[in-house]
Formats: sequence, structure tokens, C-alpha cells
Amino acid sequence: MTIVKLPEMNEKEISEAIERENLCRIGFIDGKYPYISPFQYIYFQNSMYFHFTDYGKKKRILEKNRNVCVSIEHFADDLSEYFFISMQGKLILLEDESEKKMVLRKMIESAKNKFSSNFISAHGFDKNNGWDGFKIADQIIYKFKKTSKPVALKSL
Repeated sequence: MTIVKLPEMNEKEISEAIERENLCRIGFIDGKYPYISPFQYIYFQNSMYFHFTDYGKKKRILEKNRNVCVSIEHFADDLSEYFFISMQGKLILLEDESEKKMVLRKMIESAKNKFSSNFISAHGFDKNNGWDGFKIADQIIYKFKKTSKPVALKSL
């Protein structure tokens, strides 16, 4: 039997895939076991940004350990084409208010074009107010900083 290895994605393919997608999973280190959660992200100026609520398990985990693994994947409906990207790094709390506002505006604009207003509840806001009800002020944004080369594989 011949073992077939999937080809690696190059840097351009990785960057294009991250820019094209807007959903990922983040693996947090929670004591003995990982905790994985889905996230919307925005890719802006070659960086990934994430919105966090000011409550819940993820916030408590980040207070102890900001090291994470971000996973992005895409599958064609019939699985004829796919890719997997796994990146290890650290989430850095964004302090700059102007950068936060710019990121949040881009995130909201992207979401308006791609996602149902039902998804706004994942950000902690009332879906009945739609994406325009997403408040810009006083939000928590983390920037992902890669600490190693991504593992990125694609279909043949």
C-alpha cells in the first residue's frame, strides 16, 4: 500500500485562505484538557482579530493562559477540495482604541454581508437589533500573534 501525503499550502495560499474565510476554531489551554470554541474573526493588515465578551469560560481561561491554537478549514460539499490550517500562538489584548474601532467596523461589515443576524448572539448582543446593534465602544478585541510556522495542508 502506498501512503499518500497531502501537499502543504504555501504562504500565499495560507494568507488567501485566512482572508477568504471568517470562521475558525480556537483551542484554549484549560488545565488538563483543551477547550475548543468557534469564532468569527477578521483578517486585517495581515493579522487575525477576535471579539470576546466580558464574561464566560473563554475569558476565565485567557486570564490564566493566552496561548492558543487557531484552526481554519474549508471543505467542498462533496469533499473533493479542502484545506486545513493550524496555527499556534498567543492572543494579545488590543489596547489601542482607534485600532479596535477599525477592526470592529470591519468585522461588522463583513458579518452583515455573510452572516444571519441570528449569529450576533454569539457576540453577546440581541439579534433583534441586527448587526447595526453591535456596539463599538468598550469591546474586548484580541489580536493573534503566531509563534510558529502554520501547519497547512490541502487536497491533491
